[in-house]
Amino acid sequence: MSLAPFARSADLKRLREEGYLVQIKGNLLVLREVPYLNSKKELKRGTLVSTLNMAGDVTRPPETRTMHWIGDYPCNADGKPIEALRHQDATVNLGNGLSAPHTFSNKPEDGYRDYHHKMTTYGAVISGPATTLAPGVTARGNAVPEEEENSVFNYVDTATGRAGIGALSDRLAPERIAIVGLGGTGAYVLDLTAKTPAAEIRLFDPDEFLTHNAFRGPGAPSLDELRDVPLKVNYWASVYSRMRKGITAHPMAIGETNAHLLDGVTFAFVCVDDGPSKKAVVAKLEAIGAAFVDVGMGLQLDDGSLGGILRVTASTPEKRDHVPNRIDFSDDRGHDVYATNIQVADLNALNAAMAVIKWKKIRGFYRDLEREHHSTYTTDGNLLLNGDLAC
Repeated sequence: MSLAPFARSADLKRLREEGYLVQIKGNLLVLREVPYLNSKKELKRGTLVSTLNMAGDVTRPPETRTMHWIGDYPCNADGKPIEALRHQDATVNLGNGLSAPHTFSNKPEDGYRDYHHKMTTYGAVISGPATTLAPGVTARGNAVPEEEENSVFNYVDTATGRAGIGALSDRLAPERIAIVGLGGTGAYVLDLTAKTPAAEIRLFDPDEFLTHNAFRGPGAPSLDELRDVPLKVNYWASVYSRMRKGITAHPMAIGETNAHLLDGVTFAFVCVDDGPSKKAVVAKLEAIGAAFVDVGMGLQLDDGSLGGILRVTASTPEKRDHVPNRIDFSDDRGHDVYATNIQVADLNALNAAMAVIKWKKIRGFYRDLEREHHSTYTTDGNLLLNGDLAC
């Protein structure tokens, strides 16, 4: 994460200037070296952790009065707990390498004006008893600000902190993702994966971004952007690089001669219809031991309305035997319902969401009891079927 929040936010800047060891870790504001007394009246130092409310790289007033605490429960000078702080005594994995055994609740009548007010108010309550036994002890003046962590995001991911799922998001951080095909479904896959902390996202597609693509992908390109006729990978990389780093554009299809570009990928989304190209991609992913999801969508206009099926087929190192029966690698796919070319944005988005949810299930972000490796959704009747369950 850049140092911008400390330069642009008066409350964070003031904390640093006053000598507090304060950092931003992922989506959390962390204040270290807070002195306190434990139940044995021993002087200890702990860490305060607050979620952040941001507008870009500038803080807004805190939304919650609660605070996480890393350390023993702080006590008064007589060794009894400071009960006025007590809220929840259960260890919470906050992600970003932080685990807090206590959550406190303390709120002034008028609420917290900003994060300087919140952090120093909690610090004073916790440190007060320590100063009676060790006059002059403070959380200030003993800190040299450290380098900020190297986040993939260009600004703080405050959504994860608000939801309390930092530890789950950490499971996605090591991923090096490939998205092969940036049509309607592939573009929505990028939209969803770009908002995760995955370390890298590689984009593969040789085609131009034309007007019809604007009507089946996320967002709203301008007329000038369409007139420029950008390549799909370059257009989408430029859009999502506003939010995060680690996106690389490869304006080409993957085949046997350039499959090495997938080396190092840990998970792939295969969003192309071309059988031979798909075969080369799948062969390479299996060779490097990567898991992947292949998507398909086919709609037909019949009796004045559209109907069809969406498909998501997953393949993991633990289960690949079903792939030849579920994915069509042939040249002639005219007989295949998925080869029909009608696409609409809502179903592209749904197909992408199904694929990304499956990725997150495979990585343990979502609960996965059935461990299905093949799912279809039929528009008529909202019929969702699972198959190819892992043992």
